[in-house]
Amino acid sequence: MLTSAAGILFILLSTIAAGGLAYAVLQPRITSEKKVEARRSQYSRDENDRVAVKFARERLREQDKRRKTIQTSLKELEARTRERDRLTGKLSLARRLEQAGLTITAPQFVWISVGTGFFSGLLALVFGAGLVGSLGIAIVGGLGLPRFALAHLRNKRLAKFIEEFPNALDLIVRGIRSGLPLNDTLRMIAGEAAEPVKSEFRKIVETQQMGVSTSEAVERLYRNVPTAETNFFSIVITIQAQAGGNLSEAISNLSKVLRERKKMKGKIQAMSMEAKASATIIGALPIIVGFLVYLTTPDYIGILFETHSGNLIMIVAAVWMAIGVFTMKRMISFDF
Repeated sequence: MLTSAAGILFILLSTIAAGGLAYAVLQPRITSEKKVEARRSQYSRDENDRVAVKFARERLREQDKRRKTIQTSLKELEARTRERDRLTGKLSLARRLEQAGLTITAPQFVWISVGTGFFSGLLALVFGAGLVGSLGIAIVGGLGLPRFALAHLRNKRLAKFIEEFPNALDLIVRGIRSGLPLNDTLRMIAGEAAEPVKSEFRKIVETQQMGVSTSEAVERLYRNVPTAETNFFSIVITIQAQAGGNLSEAISNLSKVLRERKKMKGKIQAMSMEAKASATIIGALPIIVGFLVYLTTPDYIGILFETHSGNLIMIVAAVWMAIGVFTMKRMISFDF
């Protein structure tokens, strides 16, 4: 019994001694491996930190480079915009005819104006307006009426273009997001959009086929359709071509801005409708009253058309009436 207990105690003590001896032998190696592992971990963290710092510096350098590129692009765009405003501020007759969507040439328009003036003066002379009155009506019919009609057609076409332009931008966004290049989306609009957007984008495609870059071709759109919407579109395309970026997102944001501008324009027109109606009534009242007096008592008002002093009074009254109408028009017109 004692011998068995002594054997067990001997084995236990031998095991403890062997473990202590092994620990004494292996402890320095284990400690050394832990230090090596700690150094490797520290080195790895330092390396990761250096890579992160390097990446951050490169990113800041890239952002700074892109910022400088955008600033340079904006300066160039500002210079181009000034030049375009200078060119579009003084439009030739041929350019106005083109913007109105008319196919006639400038000489043909001049002959039409001469014919309109001659016919108006002859018609006034037949109805007994007198020589001076007929001459004034001929001048108004030759210089004022055709140009007024041209300006009306031009403004109507520009308004129709602005109405359809956001839909064309949405088509560009959908095409780009589906993987199509920008040039293909422009061709889609030139073939599928409504007029006058269709014809204007067809000019862009034809200009590109002649070797002109996309940004320059889009910039010419502003010359043909001088509106703020086409100017915004030209700026977006030019900046994206020079600085890069998400073109679909930029054009999508532009489409949203244009639609919000359209809503604001509708609100302003609704709020100013009462003032416009009042101005229209005030401006038309003298003409209506004079016409009614001519129908009821033509001898009473006929002096204004038959005598030189009456003709002079009519001319002065027409000038003052035109000044009043122009003043009221400026008071109720809003730029947006």
